[in-house]
Amino acid sequence: MNHRLGFGVFLAPHHPIGEHPTLQFQRDLELAAWLDHLHFDEFWVGEHHSGGWETIGSPEMFLVAAAERTRRIRLGTGVVSIPYHHPFNVAQRIVHLDHLSHGRAMLGVGPGALPSDAVMLGIDPMTQRERMDEGLGVILRLLNSDEPFSHQGSWFELHDAALQIRPLQEKIPVAVASTISPSGMKCAGKYGVGVLSVASYSEEGLQALPTQWNFGETSAKEHGQKIDRAEWRIVVPFHLSDSKEQALREVADGLKRWQNEYIVGILGTPQRAPFNDGYEAAKRMTEYGGAIIGTPDDAIDKIERLQALAGGFGTILAFAHDWTTREQMLRSYEMIARYVMPRFQGLIRPIQSSADRVQANKQELMSKASGAILKAIHDYNATHPRKK
Repeated sequence: MNHRLGFGVFLAPHHPIGEHPTLQFQRDLELAAWLDHLHFDEFWVGEHHSGGWETIGSPEMFLVAAAERTRRIRLGTGVVSIPYHHPFNVAQRIVHLDHLSHGRAMLGVGPGALPSDAVMLGIDPMTQRERMDEGLGVILRLLNSDEPFSHQGSWFELHDAALQIRPLQEKIPVAVASTISPSGMKCAGKYGVGVLSVASYSEEGLQALPTQWNFGETSAKEHGQKIDRAEWRIVVPFHLSDSKEQALREVADGLKRWQNEYIVGILGTPQRAPFNDGYEAAKRMTEYGGAIIGTPDDAIDKIERLQALAGGFGTILAFAHDWTTREQMLRSYEMIARYVMPRFQGLIRPIQSSADRVQANKQELMSKASGAILKAIHDYNATHPRKK
């Protein structure tokens, strides 16, 4: 490993319909606190306004609440849909979050994932990517410059605009959502920012992974920018248990419900068909997609293969889901933290090296220890003669 791999969680959220929304929000905040306790690096939260399953409409507001319950984990919008907002408001809200989280804010942006959101707001889905590109350029200028400027855009205006509060961090991390098409990567390259690859769990997403970074690098060169693989984040579903068989069986029913009720039933996502068997679907996602379902050893092996396939990335994000029980989900995150994270962060290697050195010299060391004990006994007897 050439660098410390980051670990985080990406909460869209994807929650089945039927639970009290207030309690659902509280469970998500409890998850943020649990991840902070387990020393995860990042927590990303999305923005959606329709469809029933993804119920957080303002990630910044949610993350302010999460900031009050956490101490060290970085908090990102995963993602703000720029076409839905005036770019000035996106910039000032992330700066406000940065201060209220004591410098832990990250800005993830995208064009908007649900066409139902765009149509409801009177936005032509065909214009969303262009609007995001234009908006992001203005947001970055607001975040990184003190000088007021004006902008007469295709869908918004600014007149001598500048943020009156600067970010607490020297530079807020920024990342663009990327799926299978090259548009997200090209936008990231244009502005020299990070990437959130959110479709790596699918077979198509996994197949696209080896070529994705080239789109970003090509775009960066065209615009005189640089991008860094350390700022590339890969999103994949995780679920760990005591055996691979047990892990597959624990997610089977929830995975089937998620696919059939939401992805196919509500969204009608193209090229997605209902799952007949959740267990077999989970097995296929693990074998042919980017999903990591199994034991900690399975996770270590899969992450290493993903790194080799992609050519390297900076952070892996677990796609948060409700495929299992609450208890099984929390235990899975704990297993990631205890047994997987330290393997990729250089924490186990020196411990193992120390054990190996002792093991290799144990006979000599034990001989010296035994000699020292015998000498101590001899010295004591010499200075404390026994009374007759």
